[in-house]
Amino acid sequence: MTTPLTVKPQPTQAPLAHFFPILRWLRAYQSRWWRPDLYAGLTLWGMLVPEAIAYAGMAGVPPQAGLYTLLASLAAYFVLGTSRQMVCAATSSSSIMMAAVVAPLALAEPYKYGVLLVALALLVGLIFLGCGLLRLGFVASFMSKPVITGFVSGLAIYIAISQAGKILGLPRGSGDTLQQAWHLLTHLQQANWATCAVGLGALGLLFGLERVAPRVPAALLVMILGIAAASFCGLAGRCGVQVVGLIPSGLPGVSLPAVSAADLLALLPGALGLTLVTFSQALGTAQAFAARHGYEIDTNQELVAMGVANLGSGLLGGLVNGGSMSSTAVNDQAGAQTQVSQIVASALVLVTVLALMPLFHNLPEAVLGAVVIHAVARLLKVGELWRFYRWNRGEFWLALVALLGVVAIGILPGLLLAVLLSLWRLIWRASLLAISLLGQVPGKKAVYGNLRHHPEYRPIPGLAILRPDGPLFFANAQQLRDEVQALLHHEPPPASILLDLHANPGLDLTTLDLLWGLLTEAQQLGVELLFSELAAPVRDLFKRSGLLAAVGEARFFHTLDEAVQDFLRRHELTEKG
Repeated sequence: MTTPLTVKPQPTQAPLAHFFPILRWLRAYQSRWWRPDLYAGLTLWGMLVPEAIAYAGMAGVPPQAGLYTLLASLAAYFVLGTSRQMVCAATSSSSIMMAAVVAPLALAEPYKYGVLLVALALLVGLIFLGCGLLRLGFVASFMSKPVITGFVSGLAIYIAISQAGKILGLPRGSGDTLQQAWHLLTHLQQANWATCAVGLGALGLLFGLERVAPRVPAALLVMILGIAAASFCGLAGRCGVQVVGLIPSGLPGVSLPAVSAADLLALLPGALGLTLVTFSQALGTAQAFAARHGYEIDTNQELVAMGVANLGSGLLGGLVNGGSMSSTAVNDQAGAQTQVSQIVASALVLVTVLALMPLFHNLPEAVLGAVVIHAVARLLKVGELWRFYRWNRGEFWLALVALLGVVAIGILPGLLLAVLLSLWRLIWRASLLAISLLGQVPGKKAVYGNLRHHPEYRPIPGLAILRPDGPLFFANAQQLRDEVQALLHHEPPPASILLDLHANPGLDLTTLDLLWGLLTEAQQLGVELLFSELAAPVRDLFKRSGLLAAVGEARFFHTLDEAVQDFLRRHELTEKG
């Protein structure tokens, strides 16, 4: 396990170090980490270059756009990121989602496709940056793990089928994933068998090397072999195998896309969806590796880092980027200790852009398709879906609906369905309120537990104790009303009902009005209403609304046991009287 970086910034550096985490971790850098970071950077370069070229093709832009993305994303995350292993790069999911967002908007004006794609990357960067500065990192938690797992698994199927045409040498079909799959099946007889041999051979080699030699940069090796085969065997001319073609060398210019306010408004829903999915994946990846190596992730700083990375990528004409799960795993497996591995990879990408681009002329498209399919195979979480099925069928069905949504109705409608499922799950879970009926635990003074789960616990004669086991609010307060009313109309009713509100840091007005109604009903039936463990904001609300005076300050208690002992004393005095 990596030794955690524990050096704290000096007070004079603290504000600056907060926004530039490199000032914290670089001061603690140890010389023995340089070798593994260098090796990890070389390994990363071997994986990122072919994937970047492939993802650019998925997004529908020239291959160099994928490399321009790396120039910005790796350098920005090196300075601003808080994960020592996570790699900030374009991903298969973000690339295909970019195409899904922009393609419908560019149907009437195809020449605007590239401009809109760059504008989308910039818009995503602004959203990331704004959310980070406003400290909205908690929003990613609203996408439940089963729903995001289902959505990403569906996305993996969508991407794999969209790339299968490259493996077979067939043009891509139109329509949703099922229609594209049917198109491939019904046109198999027209497949280019030389292309199939190249694509399937590359795919077999990628999976084989991953199994037997996981540290070998398999994607780079396969790409080199594909270029060699195409160059020396004349695959493009004699066999009709499609190749990438000329890729210009040199650094990109920095520019802003010429788009209108109407274009940006049309891109905004897709940009919000891209941001949510990209960050959910990135945060999950960063937290998983941080937990493995014993350090913490700053969620809001991650938003800032990805915001700057995407703004930089957009200015260079690149793609939306985020935490790449597959690249991060390779980086960690290669022994990366810090973000230095990413700046090493970035320097090598710069060399590639300046001097090595002509070498990719004869790279077969089938090899790029194989690289993409190999990369997205990790996104298809069959094991996770099986775990959901075994442990919680409800969560499994949520994941499956999200998966089928992407496959059956498309990426953006599938994303909307996934978001709605997450919100529905959140609202449904929040509306379910467990309410315990408490009794005294035998042999333990001042300890109370749920009578419904433990019938052996002793109820307090004449006193019913109710404890909502979660916060009360407008969507679930009715359940408390039903419980209290059932006690009020029980024969005989209890002399007092004690409401223990320890789980409520605050109350909304709907719940307050409901408590007023219960107090009125209880007083009409001669039943006393008591309260215990009120948070200060709740007590202040009761006082401002007059409920405190209506109940009587003597009927509010700091602890549950204090309320019980007071009731027993008064009950004993009543019996003696």
